[in-house]
Amino acid sequence: MSDLFDLVVIGGGPGGYVAALRASQLGMNVALVESTHMGGVCLNWGCIPTKALLRSAEVYHTLGHLQEYGLSANQPSFDLAAIVKRSRGVAERMGKGVAHLLKKAKVTTFDGRGRLAGRAGEAHKVSITKDGKETAQIRAPHVILATGARGRQLPGLETDGKLVWGAREAMTPDTLPKRLLVIGSGAIGIEFASFYRDLGCEVTIAEVADRILMTEDAEISAQAHKAFEKRGMTIHTGAKVGPLKKGANEVSTTIETAKGKVDLTVDRVICAVGIVGNVEDLGLEGTKVKVDRSHIQTDEFCRTGEPGIYAIGDVAAPPWLAHKASHEGVICVEKISGRSPEPLHARNIPGCIYARPQVASVGLSEEKAKAEGYKVRVGRFPFLANGKAVAMGEPEGMTKTVFDAETGELLGAHMIGSEVTEMIQGYVIARTGELTDAELMETVFPHPTISETMHEAVLTAYEGALHI
Repeated sequence: MSDLFDLVVIGGGPGGYVAALRASQLGMNVALVESTHMGGVCLNWGCIPTKALLRSAEVYHTLGHLQEYGLSANQPSFDLAAIVKRSRGVAERMGKGVAHLLKKAKVTTFDGRGRLAGRAGEAHKVSITKDGKETAQIRAPHVILATGARGRQLPGLETDGKLVWGAREAMTPDTLPKRLLVIGSGAIGIEFASFYRDLGCEVTIAEVADRILMTEDAEISAQAHKAFEKRGMTIHTGAKVGPLKKGANEVSTTIETAKGKVDLTVDRVICAVGIVGNVEDLGLEGTKVKVDRSHIQTDEFCRTGEPGIYAIGDVAAPPWLAHKASHEGVICVEKISGRSPEPLHARNIPGCIYARPQVASVGLSEEKAKAEGYKVRVGRFPFLANGKAVAMGEPEGMTKTVFDAETGELLGAHMIGSEVTEMIQGYVIARTGELTDAELMETVFPHPTISETMHEAVLTAYEGALHI
């Protein structure tokens, strides 16, 4: 086997393996270097297995409310080990699927860590090591860095795998904590808070910002806050968490807010305070690749400052989402192949949070649109006025739209409630296709569906809502 390839991808996460598959489709000879599991953190320890956990918790919650649907069951219960086993099984199945796709596409895979090792003429050299020993050295004129990210560690709040968990420990618990503190209220923190609360844990959330879900529209954030408190969660915003004092099987700390100090003792802590890009030991020294706060700087086609070196996914710019990484992989490879792909438009990338209730959004929030100088028209429609949502027993939620009052451009859309993560794509297509209020108002939505709230939220922005 020759050591010369058209493209080497370092990292087998969503962006990396999609880039490799697309490059193979375009006729390239591709090598993919991965040190742990194909599919990366997302498939093995993030996106997929957490959704399996959340699904189990959702079903258990429904079993506890069967009387609301005219049904009954005797003493619903759960088996934590079986829930975790199912989650791991889903991840394993999907991982095998990725490996099969790569083999089918004739992508050469290497088990180990990839590192830039200088140049050999026009090609970049990549050294591959396993257990500290070099196992191979390969070359290619193009190298994509898709090494992902890891959870951020804060002084005094470091994870230890036993009492203070990161995401990996949180999704593979051997026992269920009765009391849980979640530090951070982004997607990861909120999803774990939702999972553990549905299984009966006392959940406290501490967020340093002045509201939870800071990347979401403020109105949606406020509604989520109320929904989580209604479920029995305790939420502290503008919160500073003091040093963690560890006992034999519990953790004590102090949470300080503008309202005062709260002393808290819990069984476990989940620290979900952001991510750090995996840029260490990539051989970036001596290259023109620039790193800003642990993330590699790139242009609109994922090119770094070093010719022939690219970066995609969580190791590069935000938003740090698996679907963004995958799309970057396609764009990057198509640009390398000489095609003319559209650059990535970050504001057209949807964000989804799979808690209960779900949250989904795309584009600008109302406050950001106003801050950028837009004169806006805003539409809101509550799930309570939607027949399908009421029939499903899911009347809590809202769809919100933000339009440019002058041009009719859909600036942003924000949703909270049942299955909104499945529906947000309708607004994403509208933004990608540059549709305006006129086309959205003329679109016929099927009845009865919760998606009708999307239509009504557009009509409401223009004083034409029919059902409120």
